[in-house]
Amino acid sequence: MTFQRARTEEQREIRRRAILDMASAMLDEMPVAAVTLNELSRRVGLAKPNVLRYFESREAVLLELLDRFLQEWLTELAGELAVIDEKLPMAERAAAVAEILSRSLSGRVVLCDLFGAQGSVLEHNVSVEVVARYKRASLDRLTTMTALIQKYLPELGENATLFSLQTMVMAGALSAYSTPPPSLQAAYQADPELARFHLELKDNLRAALTATLLGVLPRSSAPGTAGA
Repeated sequence: MTFQRARTEEQREIRRRAILDMASAMLDEMPVAAVTLNELSRRVGLAKPNVLRYFESREAVLLELLDRFLQEWLTELAGELAVIDEKLPMAERAAAVAEILSRSLSGRVVLCDLFGAQGSVLEHNVSVEVVARYKRASLDRLTTMTALIQKYLPELGENATLFSLQTMVMAGALSAYSTPPPSLQAAYQADPELARFHLELKDNLRAALTATLLGVLPRSSAPGTAGA
């Protein structure tokens, strides 16, 4: 891919989208940690200094992709949650929410990988302006997810925000244990006893989300308690 110099705002936006699309394609091939600015520049057909005209760092590119993928997921999640009968007992609705969230997120490996890298990697090496813009967008996404959760679990009240945030954090943390690097896979094969550290994402995320719901739901409404 080669470009002529962008001279208009429309051309600049086309260039930005091309960089983001290429970074997205790279994430289909490799984990977040393997994506480098040098390789992104090579693939998009721009010198590294030219890529830096549009994004101040590799992390800035990946933060913008994280927001894109999060928006896409929340749009799809609304439809996935719509199968829940809002008239069901609270315990059944809670179990359904945990199941749908775990299944939905386990099918989005790149999003979970980005969640896992967000706090420790992606929010570093970026300016105050970039990280503040990302965090403002994140507040909007969190508000959207909170409203979705509250629709099916109104018993959560304000704790729906905490649960939504914890869902994303847990998905990121567990994803690191569900996709071990080749060296670790070889170690697991050589010593099956070590494989207990390999956590399948969907089942373990469902268990973690269920446990979280037990912690944030009102005690009289928690699954398995009297009055559920």
